Amino acid sequence: MRILGLILAMVAVAAPAMAQDWKAHPDDTTFSQEALTQRLSGQTLVYYDDGQSVFETDGKYNYTYGGGGTWYGYWAVKENSVVCVTFVTGVERCDRFVENGGRLILQTEDGLRFPIR
Repeated sequence: MRILGLILAMVAVAAPAMAQDWKAHPDDTTFSQEALTQRLSGQTLVYYDDGQSVFETDGKYNYTYGGGGTWYGYWAVKENSVVCVTFVTGVERCDRFVENGGRLILQTEDGLRFPIR
């Protein structure tokens, strides 16, 4: 039990260091949880590769690739303008939504940016 306590303490100390640095651009505007939930709920976002993210009002989510094929899951808005999707396979993906120059942009954890049409 003592070892478990030590491990938990180490994780608690390391957690802030593991927080994602989303590499914001100077003109990026983030959303509050409430504002982003309202912005996405019931919407279909279309990307320039013709992929589509559907954010249903009941928390269901699906992403259809431009060439076909669909992933299903559930979406939830987190702090710092982040949306996490837990797919039915159990895999979770978190991305950040920002607005820049009046355009909604999805930013991946590794810094890639995908503007929404």
